[in-house]
Amino acid sequence: MEQRRLGGTGLYVSRLALGTMTWGRDTDEDDASSQLKAFVEAGGTLIDTADVYVDGESEKVVGRLLQGVVRREDVIIATKAVSRRDQERDRDASRRHLLTALDASLARLGTDYVDLWQLHAWDPATPLEETLGALDAAVSSGKARYVGISNYCGWQTAKAATWQRAWPGRAPIVSTQVEYSLLQRGVEREVVPAALDLQIGLLPWSPLGRGVLTGKYRTGTPADSRGASPDYQRFVAPYLDDRATRVVGAVMTAADGLGVSPLAVALAWVRDRPGVVAPIVGARTSGQLKGSLDADDVLLPPEIREALDDVSMPVVGYPEAGIRR
Repeated sequence: MEQRRLGGTGLYVSRLALGTMTWGRDTDEDDASSQLKAFVEAGGTLIDTADVYVDGESEKVVGRLLQGVVRREDVIIATKAVSRRDQERDRDASRRHLLTALDASLARLGTDYVDLWQLHAWDPATPLEETLGALDAAVSSGKARYVGISNYCGWQTAKAATWQRAWPGRAPIVSTQVEYSLLQRGVEREVVPAALDLQIGLLPWSPLGRGVLTGKYRTGTPADSRGASPDYQRFVAPYLDDRATRVVGAVMTAADGLGVSPLAVALAWVRDRPGVVAPIVGARTSGQLKGSLDADDVLLPPEIREALDDVSMPVVGYPEAGIRR
């Protein structure tokens, strides 16, 4: 698997990342072990988790698998903090919460450091300089090697990255994890231009449009799919509209013409977008992961890429598109 540079750093990671959001609930430890082995054997290195995934169980599973299934030094571990499962406050980017959360993540992961520590969401209730100061403390302590952000809009991305660049010695923002797929291209308006300008690597989550781009929902909702799950039904529903149907149809046509799976087409499209380092593939089963790994060598011809660009084009107007005279 090709290794790509993460933002403006000297760190290289695999161009596919292994997502673990379902580990410890929908994906049991045996299947998680099989996924991790297959991923590493294929040349994968970047493993993504978060402190709130399955209330911390995802990190625990990853930690146990680092004790024998793969060597810690052979993988790049990324995790996140900020989000909370609290009725009064669902985001907390205060220094107290963040550094406490990092220590808890390290304990669950069974490691002294994480390679990439990410702010899971913007917290409007905490001064940004306090939040970013916690990132500096994490890096200076050696508990985090690099830091990034997740789900920040354009101005938030630029503000955070510029603040860190303003004074020597601050930990730079090296990555941003955002939803990005043929069904969600909103980040192209401001986040992608900001990331390209500031040398921030893009880590797309849900690159398969929450599973819809695989074509599995074309004739209904499969009983074993996320769309049928009480936990994920609302997550999938926004991408079951008429626009999505048109995009999925174009993906299916391209897949038929190339003799590959719709998954391969959708994944290759986002993988090779400007600024993208590694789409995060969150497979529930080993079989699903195999489909993503098998798609790694698929390269879309320019005419197919252009056709997919056209059918999925997001609405862009003022000010991003400038002033028409």
